[in-house]
Amino acid sequence: MANGTVTITNLGSYGMDTGTPILNPGEVGIVALGALKQKPWVVDGVVRPEFVTTVGASFDHRVVDGDVASRFTADIASVLEEPALLLD
Repeated sequence: MANGTVTITNLGSYGMDTGTPILNPGEVGIVALGALKQKPWVVDGVVRPEFVTTVGASFDHRVVDGDVASRFTADIASVLEEPALLLD
């Protein structure tokens, strides 16, 4: 593959929860997904086991503002939490 804009990397395939993804030359960003693990999670005020993952990212601030990059990362997390958002 060549001439990409954003890379998605899966740290979870190695059992990792987080990392610091390094940009590939010529790209604007890289998004890293951690391992999917069952953890205690608060849902509607009740702690229960849920499968959760982490989402991290690095962006070239010469090209994209940090606010825009943060909102992009938050949008990815929202879609992972609720895939039906893609249908809206």
